Amino acid sequence: MGLLSFIATLPLQPVKGVISLAELIQRQVDEELHNPASARRALEELEEAREAGEISAEEEEQAQQAILDRMTGTPPPATPERE
Repeated sequence: MGLLSFIATLPLQPVKGVISLAELIQRQVDEELHNPASARRALEELEEAREAGEISAEEEEQAQQAILDRMTGTPPPATPERE
């Protein structure tokens, strides 16, 4: 019976492999998004960009809030649509 079930499910193995790969990628993305070291690097890069005059204080503040929201899992606030 084991050989028969193996033969019957053989065509589905590539699909199972793709699903496993997608799950692995999703775990890696979640780890990176919620990794404090990654958030710290991003905040340091923002600070350096602000000091170099590449971004304004308001842009820095918005980016900092986005990084903190990403770390805590808070969804970004809805922006009003422009007409």
